[in-house]
Amino acid sequence: MKPIKIGQIGIGHNHASEKMRTLRNLPHLFEVVGVVEEDPKWRERRGHFPMYQGLPWMTEEELFAVPGLEAVAVETDGFDLVPTAARCAARGLHLHLDKPGGESLPAFKALLDECERRDLAIQLGYMYRNNPAINLCRHAVRSGWLGEIFEVHAVMSRLDGDDYRKWVANFPGGSMYIFGGYLIDIIISLLGRPQRVTPFQRLTRTDGCNDNGFAVLEYPRATASVRASIVEVEGFRRRQLVVCGTRGTVEICPLEHHSSRYHLDPLHVRLTLAEPCGDYAAGTHVIDVGVIHGRYTEQLTELARVIRGEIKNPWPPSHEFLVHEALLAASGYIPFA
Repeated sequence: MKPIKIGQIGIGHNHASEKMRTLRNLPHLFEVVGVVEEDPKWRERRGHFPMYQGLPWMTEEELFAVPGLEAVAVETDGFDLVPTAARCAARGLHLHLDKPGGESLPAFKALLDECERRDLAIQLGYMYRNNPAINLCRHAVRSGWLGEIFEVHAVMSRLDGDDYRKWVANFPGGSMYIFGGYLIDIIISLLGRPQRVTPFQRLTRTDGCNDNGFAVLEYPRATASVRASIVEVEGFRRRQLVVCGTRGTVEICPLEHHSSRYHLDPLHVRLTLAEPCGDYAAGTHVIDVGVIHGRYTEQLTELARVIRGEIKNPWPPSHEFLVHEALLAASGYIPFA
């Protein structure tokens, strides 16, 4: 089959350049036809990055006019993600939409509804969906290895400087809004829609940035805690997921590789079982799930398969809505009922 013609709108998102690198590393799946960035600030800061070299810079209308265009990766700064995606959907284009999905739940719902109405693929940029450690955790939960889940503990933090803090301060939801969705996405995939979401926003400084977010998601027999801060020293190394059930526990820390100049450390899952399950005896196992070469490779490969009709979208709009509803509640934007 011919590669899918795709363009990228925006280079302001922090994941934009690596998404472009991945798209160009998958020429059997995607033909990148151009890049749109009409803000000179972002062109100056990032337009010279190597993954953009050799690509035509276009206006949005020029991109939409490319014959045979099928899809767009929306990678604008966070303020413009959903309005940009809505314009793409109105043109009948499949979407990879980076996260989070905007501060308005009705606007996000309208986008999802338009994609469903037009039978368009929409994929949110939650990068742990194809993470092998997380997938092993999902398999353990869905296969009943852990028994009845009663506790989830999830952390996604980092340490950021003043410039990034000023940007985050534009969003009342703060660090939880920017980073908590990755974790809530996992929790919803394991436990479904919570009964209640209670946010706790804290500021560690007086600059107006909600830099220390915490939320509790309540279920009939379980609670899930979510932490997302931008003030934790070496926070990347303590990004973690712990899922506890009546018959076992899964622990993943860190959630991603740590890289050096020379190698990537493999990911590990610590699996504790009360009785034998699958290929594992009772007791504790430290499972090496390997090295991920390309953070977004599996995700964008999945998008291509959905667009081509080879698979159904494993993350349908109904799931995307539940995740964003819970995220906005966890960030203090909306009550959760």
